Amino acid sequence: MNKRDVDLVVISDVHLGTYGCHAKELLHYLKSIKPKKIILNGDIIDVWQFSKRYWPESHMKVVRKILKFVTDGVPVTYLTGNHDEMLRKFADFQLGSLTLTNKLSIRVGKKRAWVFHGDIFDVTMQHSKWLARLGAIGYDSLILLNSMVNWILMKLGREKMSLSKKIKNSIKNAVKFINDFEATAASLAIEKGYHYVICGHIHQPEIKEIKTEKGVVTYLNSGDWVENLSALEFHRGIWQVYRYHAADYSTIDLESEALENDDLSGKLDIKRLLDLLKAEPTI
Repeated sequence: MNKRDVDLVVISDVHLGTYGCHAKELLHYLKSIKPKKIILNGDIIDVWQFSKRYWPESHMKVVRKILKFVTDGVPVTYLTGNHDEMLRKFADFQLGSLTLTNKLSIRVGKKRAWVFHGDIFDVTMQHSKWLARLGAIGYDSLILLNSMVNWILMKLGREKMSLSKKIKNSIKNAVKFINDFEATAASLAIEKGYHYVICGHIHQPEIKEIKTEKGVVTYLNSGDWVENLSALEFHRGIWQVYRYHAADYSTIDLESEALENDDLSGKLDIKRLLDLLKAEPTI
């Protein structure tokens, strides 16, 4: 399969270390592209729910692939989110082409873009983190249940369904939260003079123009790799939401490619690293 050239890729809310993460699908995608720049916009590794009992090889392969981009000199910027907030103490860390920070202001084409995860707009996150963590556990359990339901549906020859999407779409407060999130991000970006505002957090892939009394901005959200399996791509001056379709990757054999970073991955103990992060108090 020929790799696609992409000027910029934005990925968020992968939630490596949870049952709901579609790591194999993400690995398919990462192996199919040749990006000039990558932005990982938060919640890539789910430190909140990390457990030594669950860290599949497919999750480790995603980490290896990202590290391979770094060793190849591709600029990779990791922006922290709420589920990997423990990394915020290392903000502005840089190693080779890898940069770790909390927010980013860059030029995309000839326009200014403001990039951040978006949990700062979440009232629950700011004032009741214990409730947000409890909700995350419930969400992950729902995704696991959804996997079982979809397995049964496939055996019956029926289409898959998303329980979490149905719940979100049926609860007015959830819809209102998404709308408020988008409006708040857009308003702040307009005030700061940005042309683009790029977020994650709400697992809702989107590209749309938002107007206020003070101006207009293009709001973009990369979605997630739990429900939507989506990313943002910018190439030749055009933004698009990428959505994963299994049929597009029928010719890819993940096992045929030797582990590209054996020397590095052999020394990298992700489980040990995450244990240390969880043990130390955040700043």
